Amino acid sequence: MRRRISAGCRATSNPATLARPEPGRASVAGTRTAVVLPAPFIAEAAQIGRSTLHRYFSDRKDLMNAAVVDSFRVVEESTAGAAIDQGPPLEAMRRLIAALVDAGDRLAFLFGDPRVLEEFTACFEPDLSVPTTVGLIERGQAEGVFDAGVSAEWIQQVLWALTYTGWEAAEKGLLPRHGVAAAVTRAFESGMVVSPARP
Repeated sequence: MRRRISAGCRATSNPATLARPEPGRASVAGTRTAVVLPAPFIAEAAQIGRSTLHRYFSDRKDLMNAAVVDSFRVVEESTAGAAIDQGPPLEAMRRLIAALVDAGDRLAFLFGDPRVLEEFTACFEPDLSVPTTVGLIERGQAEGVFDAGVSAEWIQQVLWALTYTGWEAAEKGLLPRHGVAAAVTRAFESGMVVSPARP
């Protein structure tokens, strides 16, 4: 589904230059403090010159808008790839968790600093054809799999928080990277899944 550019948002010719680096290149979007990083550091992290930075992003607001939009798009693509509208809700949620863990740096960027979501979300237009996490949770609640005593939106926030925490633990060496998805899944199911639904 085609996205619109919201009022006040400037479309760049290549916003992914900074937000979606090639393998081995540092991700500015994965830097939790990108809101306050100086331009030279951002250019160095993306391995580009400052002139290139300013060619695509005339000011910090343009840069942050592009990084936020791209990060939301990566999370959205991860959700789409998990096919969460297919199969039993619990299996779909496990696929979603694995996909979100792979996009952990983007979640860290979006949720690591509250100013990001407070100031730079207006430019993102979601693809309405992609099944939503809330829709999956509501389906699971209706089928008696997920806790119906709290809202689906609240469970979604728990899911994002657990995923972010798992990614951060791996960054700090507290969890092996290959074990993050299993740890997040275990924590989520311990709190949000109705006991009879667990295998």
